[in-house]
Amino acid sequence: MKKSLLWLALAAVSTPVLAQVEGVVRDPAGMPIAGATIEVVGTNIRTTANERGEFQLPQVTDKHVELHVRAPDYTHRTLHVHEGDGPVELVLSSTTLEIVNVVGLPWHASNMESAQPVNVLSGDALRERQASTLGETLKHEVGVHSSYYGPVASSPIIRGLEGPRVLVTQNGLDAGDASRVGPDHAVAAEASTARQIEILRGPATLFYGSGAIGGVVNVVDDRVPQSTDTNGEWRLQQDSVADDKLVSASGNTGIGSMGLHLDGFWREADNYKIPGAAEIETEDHEEEHDAQSSNRLANSWSEGKGFNIGASQVMDEGFVGLSYGLLDRQYGIPGHGHGGDEEVDVYADVKQHRIQFLSELSLDHDFFSASNTRFGFTDYEHSEIENGEVGTTFRNETAEARWELFHHPIAEWRGALSLHYKHSDFEAIGEEAFTPPSQTGTLALGLMEERHFGDVLVQLGARIEQVKITADNFQVDLNEHDHADDEHTEEYLRVFSIDHESTPFSASAGVVWDFTPGYNIGLSYTHAERTPSAAELLSFGPHIGSGLYEVGALLQLVEDEDGEFHFDLARHDLELETSNNIDISLRKFEGDFGFILNAFYNRIDNYYYLAETGLTRESGHDHDHGDEEDAHDHSSELPVFIYQARDAELYGFETEFVWQLSAPFKLSLTSDYIRAQLVDGGDLPRIPPLRVGARAEYETGNWRAELSGQHYFEQDNIGAFETSTDAYTLLDAQISYALNDGLKIYLKGNNLTDEYARVHASFLKEKAPLPARSFALGISGSF
Repeated sequence: MKKSLLWLALAAVSTPVLAQVEGVVRDPAGMPIAGATIEVVGTNIRTTANERGEFQLPQVTDKHVELHVRAPDYTHRTLHVHEGDGPVELVLSSTTLEIVNVVGLPWHASNMESAQPVNVLSGDALRERQASTLGETLKHEVGVHSSYYGPVASSPIIRGLEGPRVLVTQNGLDAGDASRVGPDHAVAAEASTARQIEILRGPATLFYGSGAIGGVVNVVDDRVPQSTDTNGEWRLQQDSVADDKLVSASGNTGIGSMGLHLDGFWREADNYKIPGAAEIETEDHEEEHDAQSSNRLANSWSEGKGFNIGASQVMDEGFVGLSYGLLDRQYGIPGHGHGGDEEVDVYADVKQHRIQFLSELSLDHDFFSASNTRFGFTDYEHSEIENGEVGTTFRNETAEARWELFHHPIAEWRGALSLHYKHSDFEAIGEEAFTPPSQTGTLALGLMEERHFGDVLVQLGARIEQVKITADNFQVDLNEHDHADDEHTEEYLRVFSIDHESTPFSASAGVVWDFTPGYNIGLSYTHAERTPSAAELLSFGPHIGSGLYEVGALLQLVEDEDGEFHFDLARHDLELETSNNIDISLRKFEGDFGFILNAFYNRIDNYYYLAETGLTRESGHDHDHGDEEDAHDHSSELPVFIYQARDAELYGFETEFVWQLSAPFKLSLTSDYIRAQLVDGGDLPRIPPLRVGARAEYETGNWRAELSGQHYFEQDNIGAFETSTDAYTLLDAQISYALNDGLKIYLKGNNLTDEYARVHASFLKEKAPLPARSFALGISGSF
């Protein structure tokens, strides 16, 4: 790293001004492509081709520039222009694959130009797949599944990895919620007002830190506007399965050089319908629980609203802007029945305030070409309420700043330095606070570089960070089983002060080879280290929302000769989680037939995961159902789960084939598979099964129709104390009619066969099946 920085400093010399770049963008038949976007890589300089496909860029301080050209329904193109070159002609070929520029990457690239796979959901595809949670919105993306903790608390799973390994960001900054702490915590990122959602892996994730060892889900919206153009969209929708009502709108405009943005949403849903009994007996997978006879899942309701307001100063060099957002959401947490008793009313009340400052500026400097700055502050509060009483309140204040400084080409290498700071102050307060208050601070330096060698693109990255976790009140009852009565509880209570520092290092190398027109192959290797999160280390106690008794990795479970058990401090050193991942991709992206084939192998040493012990422990509180005399009868025992660090191997594949069979008809086939095993024997728990899918799309005139199906195979590669999950098939359809240029009415049907299905990756698999057949009617508009 020191040598790289010294190399950059020595190369800071003056460069002449390149003459104005101009040219034309055409298709293979010679027809102009109006509206194509032409950008100078490594700067914030861009322009748009006119109706004749012509464009003209301002002068650039460099001997040569790298242009990136894109247009809807066409492949992207990269072209190098040197000093003295005349007007350029750029030819873009048509494509049947969706090629989208990726905002979350430090360099300009599309999902077809990265060494590792990148999924991007945007435009009409995003609008058609929007759901009440981020996980459910993305669950049909190849390689992405949903944890499914009810219709609101569902997070994305990327190649079998989730929780603190998958970072969720809003415009490149941490969402700042508590969703990485527990599966019952909703992600505080709203998909209904997003412009696109990106799933990143590989070298680009180094810019985000060790919390992105499994990937990054970046939700991109326009809360900080980047232009003064006037545009917007709105949507009204009602879904039958839970009487789910949604109203959302967003819009941008400008006053002079000031860009303005406003968006908002309101959503309300009842308990959703289910096609069978909610709960099944874990002892006998075929015997249905009699406690739930209703055709709706208790505690699956939700209410939510929020808005974002932002403004920015737009200049020729880029933009500088600020936004404020408020999220207010309440949602039920299913799965809290107790034997034959009535369902316990458990729900979450979430409020979040968020401030973001974003700037992207081109620099008139001999060495540096652009500077991107991102700052965010998030104040998050989440209360878990049981029968009207607050059990636990989670608070998280997160301050984050990232500065990316791009340099002019050095021996044709382009790249950027990244300085990243993040501080999180997290606390859980209340009777069931299963983790102590803690502070996590990160300071990191990263370097990303890329260079074209003819048809080969090389991408390199490295990042080193200092991570510090502190907690002053880590309370553990080490020998509770020895208590003769409650009077002796205090003498066994231990209070510890935790101050843990680590220095994770990550590096990656990847190549993309355009070995023939319309095809490329990507190969990458990534070494990444991760400090386990505060929740993984310090948890100890009942978690009301998840229905678990969670124990952190700093403790170990000790079973006694009499069959009792207690907890003691772990006697092993705390190790960093270390991942070594190899990825290979083959892509065809020109013409009426395209495909993407991915294969990966990921060896993770000291893989921290929540393992079931087969033991139970009293929750430590009573479930009062209104009868004080019987309150003690409702005290529950929770299954004990403990975080363990074991070596693991994860490998699998992802495939996507797309045919444009005729002008109106398109067919897509997809599949993905993840195999996750412990190196010393056994399977990891809650790993999604093999999946295959098909989608047929038909579009003619103002009409558009789509029929899709996803088949999930039986999952019988299961971890300790897990049960297998039956196969199931989900069939969906939708039809829409464009009333005019921006107005559309649509009807969507989900789970048309009313399949009785359960998600293997969910902690609620035994208690919460997927929703029954549903129909959603909506109208949307854009301007």
